[in-house]
Amino acid sequence: MASKLSGILAAAKAEDRAALIGYLPAGFPSVDGGVRAVNALIEGGCDIVEVGLPHSDPVLDGPTIQTADDIALRAGVRIKDVLRTVQEVAAAHPGAAVLVMTYWNPVDRYGVARFAADLAAAGGAGCILPDLPVEESEEWRKAAGEHGLDTVFVVAPSSRDKRLAEVTAAGSGFVYAAAVMGVTGSRAQVGDLAEDLVARTRATTELPVCVGLGVSTREQAAQVAGFADGVIVGSAFVQRILDADGDETAALDAVRALAGELAQGVRRR
Repeated sequence: MASKLSGILAAAKAEDRAALIGYLPAGFPSVDGGVRAVNALIEGGCDIVEVGLPHSDPVLDGPTIQTADDIALRAGVRIKDVLRTVQEVAAAHPGAAVLVMTYWNPVDRYGVARFAADLAAAGGAGCILPDLPVEESEEWRKAAGEHGLDTVFVVAPSSRDKRLAEVTAAGSGFVYAAAVMGVTGSRAQVGDLAEDLVARTRATTELPVCVGLGVSTREQAAQVAGFADGVIVGSAFVQRILDADGDETAALDAVRALAGELAQGVRRR
């Protein structure tokens, strides 16, 4: 039986388009405000959302997401708040898939089996684990599989073909392809390395390949949708909330509008 995440990606493919995947950290700008913001992503047109688990040392994230994480952490966000965010969003939008994007240390400290069980109970569809080596992932993948959760791993332009095959064989749901070498953040151009990485990754797996790191405009979304199965956007949404400077209505309107523009982009490929 296909997972919810796989089903949504397959439905987008059947419509001859890429899926739109939006990211926001839980607890930003507040726990309640974060729930409303993630809901706004789906209302604007995101098929899948990633709820970030704020971390004090986010090695993959650039300054924009680091700022949001810092705001959430200073306000005292905890894993229970992340799970609550997943639960409320999943309940409000049963047609969307809700993932958690997290570094490994918080999951390990919380308890691997406990985290998988609690995430599934909250209605989560799976986890993106950017810093968990495939070689050390068996305990998590077993727990995730027992609860019907997908495990998404990240590949980069520096990944050699042999390594791509190892990573894609272990993952499920989709493969997260980092478009550029470096950290998250909006960019004027999406790196040329992304298309080559998608092609090399597809040669190793039948999983959908979704591209993130740098997409912030409808035109970039259309460009990436031309060669990828999904377009992942995070920093651009975070920046809209930061730019609203505490005006929640303006922030929600801004992220909803951006999601709508990006949704048009993935349909224009």
